[in-house]
Amino acid sequence: MAGEALGKSTAIKETFEIAVGDHSPDEFIDDDGRAKRTGTLVTASAHIITAVIGSGVLSLAWALAQLGWIAGPIVLFVFALITWFCSILLVDCYRNSQGKRSYNYKDAVQANLGSVYCKLCGWAQYTNLFGVSIGYTITTAISMGAIKKSNCFHKNGHDAACEASTTTDLLIFAGIQIVLSQLPNFHKLWWLSIVAAIMSVSYSSISLGLSAAKIAEGAHASTSLTGVAVSASEKVWRTFQSLGNIAFAYTYSNVLIEIQDTLKSSPPENQVMKKATSIGVVTTTIFYMLCGILGYAAFGNDAPGNFLTGFGFYDPFWLVDLGNICVAIHLVGAYQVFAQPLYQFIETWSRNRWPDSHFITSEHVVKVPLLGDCPLSFFRIIWRTLYVIATSAIAMLFPFFNDFLGLIGALSFWPLTVFFPVEMYIVRARIPKFSSTWTWLQILNTICLLVSLVAACASVQGLIHSLRHYQPFKIS
Repeated sequence: MAGEALGKSTAIKETFEIAVGDHSPDEFIDDDGRAKRTGTLVTASAHIITAVIGSGVLSLAWALAQLGWIAGPIVLFVFALITWFCSILLVDCYRNSQGKRSYNYKDAVQANLGSVYCKLCGWAQYTNLFGVSIGYTITTAISMGAIKKSNCFHKNGHDAACEASTTTDLLIFAGIQIVLSQLPNFHKLWWLSIVAAIMSVSYSSISLGLSAAKIAEGAHASTSLTGVAVSASEKVWRTFQSLGNIAFAYTYSNVLIEIQDTLKSSPPENQVMKKATSIGVVTTTIFYMLCGILGYAAFGNDAPGNFLTGFGFYDPFWLVDLGNICVAIHLVGAYQVFAQPLYQFIETWSRNRWPDSHFITSEHVVKVPLLGDCPLSFFRIIWRTLYVIATSAIAMLFPFFNDFLGLIGALSFWPLTVFFPVEMYIVRARIPKFSSTWTWLQILNTICLLVSLVAACASVQGLIHSLRHYQPFKIS
C-alpha cells in the first residue's frame, strides 16, 4: 500500500542505517520494519487539537446567529457527539484482524471494505485535504491583513477607510509552507503541532475574553431563540450554510489514521488514540460552545462571519492583533497536518508508477538543526512547491471565508466522518443487515448525508452570490 511502499524505499533505508550507527537495530525498528514510532497520548492529542480547532472556530458566532439560542448549541453538541462516536469506530480500524497496520485512511478502507470503496475514499479524502489547504490559506491571509487594519483603526479611528491587500500576506504564508513542506512526514512535525495547538487554544481564549469583556460593558446585542430575522428563503440558505461551517469546525477524521500511525506500539495504539480522541473532542467542544455562545451574546444577530477579522472588536487593538497572530501561527502548522497525507500519497504513487526513475526515487540526507538527519528529494521539492503555489493561487481567486469553509465541511463530513467509519464497523463487527444496530447506524448515515447535501447546496449558493460582486486582487 501507499505508506508501505514509501517505507521500503532505498533512500529511507539508507537514512535508517545512518541513524542506527552502533546501536541495535531493534531500538529503531517497529514491528512492521519501519522506523520506530515515538508518538504518545500528548503528541496525538496535540495533533488532534491542531487539526480540529482551526479557522472553523472563528465562524461559530455567525453560525449561532443563524440558528438562534435553541438550535445553535444543540447542533454544536450533536456534531461533537457524532464526530466523537464515529472517530472511536475509526480508531479500531487501524489494525486489521491479523494485526497488520493501516498507514492511512485509504489503507483502512481497503483492508475492511475493498478496492472500490478505497478509490471512493481516496477521492473524498484528498479532495478534502486540498480544499482544507485552500481554506487555511484564505484564513491566514485574512488574519494577517486584519492586523494591518486593526493598527490603522487604532491610529485613525474606527470610522477610517482602512484598507489592506491580503496578496502579500498570502505570498508570505505560501513561502513558509514551501519550506515546511520539505519535512518528509508527520514524525518530523510533532513540535509544530504542539506549537500550533497552543496557538489555537490561545486565540480561542482571546476571542472568549473579548466577547466576555464586550458583554460586561453592558452592550445589549439583539439575539433571539430562532436567530437572525431575514426572508424565508434567505433563512433557509443561511441555516444550511451554518451547518456546513459547524461540520468544517469538527473535521479531522480524514487524518485520524495518519495521526494514529505516529503512536508507539505499547500501550496499544487504539487505546491511546481513543483517549486522545476523547481529550481532543471534549476540549474543542468546550471551546466551541464558549466561543459560539459568548460570541453570539456579544454581537447578536450582527455577529461577523470571522470572529477576529470582522471587526466586531477594535480595542484593545494589541489583543486583537495577538489573536490574529496566533491564528496565523496555528494555521501554519495545521496546513502541514492536512497536507502531509496528500504529499505521501502522490509521492508513493509516483514511486510505484516510475520505480526506475532516479529523479523520483533518489533521496539525499541532509542534517537540519533541531531536526537531525532529514531525507530530501528534488522531486519532493518541486511537486510540493507546485502544490503550495496551486492552493495559494486558488485562495487568491476565491477568498470567501464562510462560503468556502461551509463547502469544505459539507463535502467532507458525511463520507469521511460518518459513512466509511460506520461501514467499516458494520463489516468488522459482522452486524447482520436489518438488525436494530444496523438500522440505527444506517439512519445516522442517511441523516448525515442529507445534512451534507443541503449544506453543500447552501455554500455553493453563497459562493455564487459572492462572486457576483467580487473583483480578484482588489484591495479590501
